[in-house]
Amino acid sequence: MKLKVLAAAVIGASFISTHAMADVDPDLPEYETVSGISGNMTSIGSDTLNNLMTLWAEEFANFYPNVNIQIQGAGSGTAPTALTEGTAQFGPMSREMRTSEVQSFEDRFGYPPTMVPVAIDALAIYVNQDNPLESITLPQVDAIFSETRRCGYDEDITRWGQLGLDGSWENRDFTLYSRNAVSGTYGFFAENALCGGDFKDSINEQPGSASVVQGVSESINGIGYSGIGYITSQVRAVPVARDEGEEAYTVENENYPLARYLMVYVNKHPNEDLDPQQAEFLRMILSRQGQEVTARDGYIPLPEAVASRVRAELGID
Repeated sequence: MKLKVLAAAVIGASFISTHAMADVDPDLPEYETVSGISGNMTSIGSDTLNNLMTLWAEEFANFYPNVNIQIQGAGSGTAPTALTEGTAQFGPMSREMRTSEVQSFEDRFGYPPTMVPVAIDALAIYVNQDNPLESITLPQVDAIFSETRRCGYDEDITRWGQLGLDGSWENRDFTLYSRNAVSGTYGFFAENALCGGDFKDSINEQPGSASVVQGVSESINGIGYSGIGYITSQVRAVPVARDEGEEAYTVENENYPLARYLMVYVNKHPNEDLDPQQAEFLRMILSRQGQEVTARDGYIPLPEAVASRVRAELGID
């Protein structure tokens, strides 16, 4: 799938081009309406993208009052089945489809699903706002959340004192908050922060990103992970370093180690155009207005260098 190659190739450039989370590339085209767009569409998939898909649907309705888009955000794992069974036109995901998911789709339709990068997310490590932790390394994150420690840390981390906190913090245990297994965020975190390892049994699995953040905000000992778009004033996103002795980066820095594309999968026959409603919704997302929505929701907008290539791949330029 060409779009998958594109996404993997340009994510570093995307961060460099956008610099800060609120920046929207002025070269992104203005969205202009076309005639004849009406009807119902359905989006089933990522909880991380749930707010953003809802905001995009509202923006689209401003252009086309006769279009209704229903949004369901139970987790990225629900998107492939919905697309394969034809119960949704859009499958938002915070991870790439697995080989088995692509194969199931291809077995039915004879071609793979099309992946459309729509925004960039930084997966934050959240602690309570009163927690003084200044930074953390990925091997330490692994040793806190996983039982396998595949990232190489030499001991299990069970107390805040092992991260250098003293005083009343030294002997405090962690309260671990995690997404559930159907979530693309869960899979991304396991692969990139746990080096493909297994979570501890003591994690508190949550059905949504907002509930992870809420749990951390309500627990002084809380630590969890979620997309940066869900940050509140009751939690802090801790700077993360790839390893001991390396610089720790904040979520808005292009070197932040837990960055990822957010994407929407669609069913596009390689030799046919998208349905007009689908085409216009994606064109709007990949326009200046669409990426302004991305920035307002706390995510990192795509630069035009990426968006233009995606539009060309979709045949909607």
